[in-house]
Amino acid sequence: MNIKQIYTLILVVLSSITSCSAEDRQNSVTVQVSKAMPSLSDTIKKLEIIELPLISKCFGQRSSTEISYLMLHFCSNANLNPQNPYRVEDIKHIFETYGVSAHYLIDREGTVYRLVNEKFAAYHAGKGCLPNNPNDCNSLNSKSIGIEMMAIGTEKEMEKFFSKNHYQKIKKQDIGFTDAQYEALAILIEDILARNPSIKKDRKHIIGHDEYAPERRSDPGSLFEWSKIGL
Repeated sequence: MNIKQIYTLILVVLSSITSCSAEDRQNSVTVQVSKAMPSLSDTIKKLEIIELPLISKCFGQRSSTEISYLMLHFCSNANLNPQNPYRVEDIKHIFETYGVSAHYLIDREGTVYRLVNEKFAAYHAGKGCLPNNPNDCNSLNSKSIGIEMMAIGTEKEMEKFFSKNHYQKIKKQDIGFTDAQYEALAILIEDILARNPSIKKDRKHIIGHDEYAPERRSDPGSLFEWSKIGL
């Protein structure tokens, strides 16, 4: 990616964020993106986070004071609306209906929403166990920060949720992740790590839900390119 393409992508991400009302835009952070990402090296970017708080039944108090993990997820409303699966209002409604959550949500344009304050335990991990650390079984709600990305996995990865015929109704451009999401996620991760030094920037501490609970979950799945966030 050349420098002109980088600046074009920055403008796309920022234009989607600045279209929101001034009351919604809070807590701007400026982050030096890791040099492990060649396309973003030596680039200062500004990330604006839109507050979109969930109701209190979706999160609780942390039982651990040390946050050691960052867990990535995907979400959509493809089950009910395969033709338009990424309305923010629909995703929020699903979370509140089922009493689940994540700390952050990234939409297809790279806009970042904060759903739960990091001081609370978001209900995003559930039961599971990390192969390299059995001591952290069933405890990652308290020990992690969860990030949801609006995305849909492969047909096989989604078969836990709906049929093959239903999957065929989804537009091809709605499957997988967007460049704008990778850009926003990379910046958000750098910001989170700067405030939480116990989360190391490696694949033992930045994980997918499918690694923690493979029997139940398939996200972020095989379409997620870890190299695009420097891992």
